[in-house]
Amino acid sequence: MGERMRIVIVGSGGVGKSAITIQFLQGKFVKKYDPTIEDNYRKTIIIDEKSTFLDILDTAGQEEYSSMEDVYFKNGNGFVIVYSITNSQSFRKINEIRESLLMVKDKENFPMVILGNKCDLDEEREVLESEAKKFCEDIQVPFFETSALKNININQAFQELIRFVRKERELELLQKRKDKKCILM
Repeated sequence: MGERMRIVIVGSGGVGKSAITIQFLQGKFVKKYDPTIEDNYRKTIIIDEKSTFLDILDTAGQEEYSSMEDVYFKNGNGFVIVYSITNSQSFRKINEIRESLLMVKDKENFPMVILGNKCDLDEEREVLESEAKKFCEDIQVPFFETSALKNININQAFQELIRFVRKERELELLQKRKDKKCILM
């Protein structure tokens, strides 16, 4: 069956986390849906000729559910942090989310991508692409402007994240092997 990965989608309410998830999984845009508390999705995908079973957790963006974040963060292998280019407050929130992830994961580098969603609404833009790119370059995290509506960069972002998780796992395995070596005298 291949490897398994748990991907967690996080961000403020109304930024399009569910729309991105459904676009990636089903190749369609769902215009109207109820705010998510928590949805789990599964999909098997082949990237770079390797099969991967994805368990995708689409989380709530509302503050009243933030107590559940630690559980989501602890169990995730890779993270998609989403903001809306039409909402500068959602962009400011991504650093707070990242800081929470850093505390829970207790390491500086782990697989994540940042998505500036709704790039099809450029006339309503509040967050400049250059500002988001600079932020992501500074923290060394891959960045994509996306549109769930028009399916722009959705698959590319997930593929990048999956490759990132694979690389992280390989590095951890190498480190474990290195740590297990012993010298007999």
